[in-house]
Amino acid sequence: MGIDEQKEEREVLDSIFPDEIQDISDTAYRVSIALDLPSNAEQLDEPLIILLNVSYPEAYPDVAPNLDITSPPNASRHPLLDVAADKAQLLDALGSTIEDSMGMAMVFTLVATLKDSAETLMADRQRQEQEIKDVAAREQEQQENRKFEGEKVTRERFLEWREKFKKDMEEKERQQREEEEAEMKGKRSTRVEEKKLTGRQLWERGLIGKVDEGDGEADGIVEGTEKLKVEA
Repeated sequence: MGIDEQKEEREVLDSIFPDEIQDISDTAYRVSIALDLPSNAEQLDEPLIILLNVSYPEAYPDVAPNLDITSPPNASRHPLLDVAADKAQLLDALGSTIEDSMGMAMVFTLVATLKDSAETLMADRQRQEQEIKDVAAREQEQQENRKFEGEKVTRERFLEWREKFKKDMEEKERQQREEEEAEMKGKRSTRVEEKKLTGRQLWERGLIGKVDEGDGEADGIVEGTEKLKVEA
């Protein structure tokens, strides 16, 4: 009964995988499985292929088939999947399918399960890598933001700042008053000095008006100035 079921399953598989199945012996064959890479993962020039190697024990399907997972020679490789390193994990993923299918033809289901498990493994690894990158990016962003964060304002800090601000304003007002007083003092000194000057000194310094020579008023000013000098 087992051999008849094996031959029947093999014929069915030929119709499902006409280009993917290859015989090794009368009771052994391999199925090529093309994997779909995650959408944001590095894409390859050629499809990523893994092989499910199947051999029938005499009592199959009442017992589990003998299974192995390999890569085709010179096949494309991807950083998200290492068939040699991941073989045990992928074979373990087939365990529940084998248990549920015992007594029935199961290779087609095993092929579908293996394809799904391998693609899920790659997607999980890509997500983990992206999470690591995201965490590193957030830490970098937080470090950059800390450079621009000011000291938190507390009531004590605010009162301290307000007191300093008042003192700075008082100092600024004091300096301004001193400058204004110095300026006014300078102006008063100039006026006192002007009052002490003789008429001729005022005239020579341009502090009284000058007119062209020959003008009667000019003569009067000069004459008056000379008189002030004599009297002085």
